[in-house]
Amino acid sequence: MSALLAGLVDDAGLFPPTALPPAEAVARHRRDRAAAHPMHTLRFLVPVGRLEEIRAELRPDDRLVLGLIADASVPGDPAERLRSALATVAADDRLETALVEAPLAAFGTDPATAAPAVLAATADAGVPVFLEPAAPSGIDALLTAVAGAPGVGAKLRCGGVRAKLFPSPAEVAHFVLVCARAGVPFKATAGLHRAVRHRDPETGFAHHGYLNLLLAAARSAVGPTAAALVPDALETTSPDTLVRELTALSAPAAAAARALFTPTAPAPPPHRCPRPAPSSAPPERTVPR
Repeated sequence: MSALLAGLVDDAGLFPPTALPPAEAVARHRRDRAAAHPMHTLRFLVPVGRLEEIRAELRPDDRLVLGLIADASVPGDPAERLRSALATVAADDRLETALVEAPLAAFGTDPATAAPAVLAATADAGVPVFLEPAAPSGIDALLTAVAGAPGVGAKLRCGGVRAKLFPSPAEVAHFVLVCARAGVPFKATAGLHRAVRHRDPETGFAHHGYLNLLLAAARSAVGPTAAALVPDALETTSPDTLVRELTALSAPAAAAARALFTPTAPAPPPHRCPRPAPSSAPPERTVPR
């Protein structure tokens, strides 16, 4: 099970439900880097619109590995703001961009034009780019728009502050299966606060579990027979069922599941080279939040 969970969780301290102020988020990230929990990626997720807030909290000896997230929080061309943020990170020895995430809705309503706009803005970054369709049902159009593009993954939104932001197990199953068939890795965001599917007693929202998603990825990576059981993997609320099947996975099956769902070391575009971390930076570890 340890191989399945290694490097599973990014640091999303700036986002709900914690939504920490920048100073507290950076301080907690420093503690996390020191603790080096094996589930943490040690990637600090930062929206483009808040990059300067984070830079203002950094010390000279800080070394942060970022997941830079395009957003539409401020007026202006989102592609240009993303391009500018990547350049800012590249010029700051305290920072390194590990990957980019982008909600397509910030770049337009048509994936056929929005996806290329994101990829053009990140073309010189040399890092993987995870694109989020406006809704999970938009995964087919997204993958059509990026077919053949190197270093591209998908992003699945699993929840939020309103019930309609939580996709059904059937919607998530379709997303996972389409990604598996296309050989495109995916990340997941929002609502995955526990290991197993459950209903929050305060909000009444049914939350997906990250073990459910891992099992769904494992089954979808095996082949058509197991893929038919993906919806069941997402619907179960039995911890015993999930743990029993996940711990029984062979090493190749576990590797295939993680290559599909939140890969521990997502591959950058093969013809580009990421900027190396400064020599004084601590070694990057895989650790989650």
